[in-house]
Amino acid sequence: MAIISIHANIRKKSSHFVLKELEIIVTNSVQAHKTALIIIDMINDLHFEHGERLLKHALPVAKNIADLKKVAYRNHLPVIYVNDNYGRWQSDFRHLVEHCLHKDVLGKPLAELLKPGEHDYFVLKPQFSGFFGTPLNILLEHLGIDTLIITGVAGNMCVQFTANDAYMNHYRIFIPSDCVASNSQEENHEALKTMENVIKATITPSTDKSFPFS
Repeated sequence: MAIISIHANIRKKSSHFVLKELEIIVTNSVQAHKTALIIIDMINDLHFEHGERLLKHALPVAKNIADLKKVAYRNHLPVIYVNDNYGRWQSDFRHLVEHCLHKDVLGKPLAELLKPGEHDYFVLKPQFSGFFGTPLNILLEHLGIDTLIITGVAGNMCVQFTANDAYMNHYRIFIPSDCVASNSQEENHEALKTMENVIKATITPSTDKSFPFS
């Protein structure tokens, strides 16, 4: 197993790796793929203002992302969770997953639907964009990715900021309209239209056969 890390000290405990800081684990057997599925901030306790409002829109989206993730698995596409660290600088993604799955938090239904798989990747982000201050671009280059299917919440915040930076890094961008949620349908619609018009993202439902699942 090859490990790409950014200032990471990793120790082995039982059969698991415990992260001390930020890491990306990459197996030598991973083949280069051109397309990756990005899931933004869906492992989320929603412990913030308007969290309940976001959950209302995010729950049906989570079901659609779960279906899309199955399609990605069938087509051997890498799945990458890009998640806010919510200011928990001494935590890591595994701890965040456990927190959202086993605590009585508002976002638990989302985590249950989208629990990361054994071979999924993850990147923790300190700001809205999945690229800002993270090794996401390094991971995508390592996997030979040139096309991103971007999903998650919130459409008018972290999804849009990540899509903007993906465009600036010359990735082809596909955004399934039924796999992105914001605090309101109006805000989500505006975000999708902006991403379509400004960064030339392809915006269609996840069931569209034009999605690049290869």
